[in-house]
Amino acid sequence: MSCLIGIKFTFRGFPTSRASTLSLLLLVMLCMTFPNPSFASLGGDSSTVQNDQAHLQATLRKTPTSSYTLHELQAASGQVIHEYVSASGKVFAVTWHGPFRPDLEQLLGSHFEEYRQALRQRAGARGPVTVQLPGLVVQLGGHMRDFVGRAYLPDELPAGVRAEDLR
Repeated sequence: MSCLIGIKFTFRGFPTSRASTLSLLLLVMLCMTFPNPSFASLGGDSSTVQNDQAHLQATLRKTPTSSYTLHELQAASGQVIHEYVSASGKVFAVTWHGPFRPDLEQLLGSHFEEYRQALRQRAGARGPVTVQLPGLVVQLGGHMRDFVGRAYLPDELPAGVRAEDLR
């Protein structure tokens, strides 16, 4: 055991002790164990919209209406994401359009697993996707360089807002 105490490792030319290397390895393992903080997502609160903006490196424009606030994120890549936030501060819908599909795990948040389970039932199916569950609706389609979609929580739509209004 005493022979291991004097062992030195190098990291890009910098000598490190075995304890430092083990500490770094432990830190990496812990980071991989715990989930990353979520971004603004379906069912999340409005305070996380800025995280999405930073993640996408997008500009943010807010448009208040009588029933909700529309947060429009526009990335340099051409991707546009609309996040609909109710008066209570909850994201009740997300829509997107752009040259590629967005990170649905990020946008759907805690609802992503429900979506993934529903997709497994339509394995092999092609074309536009519609997942309609009791508390979640996801619709997506398009083709190369022109993808569109929306996801919303039907039970959370503010009074007077219809699903057709979400674009």
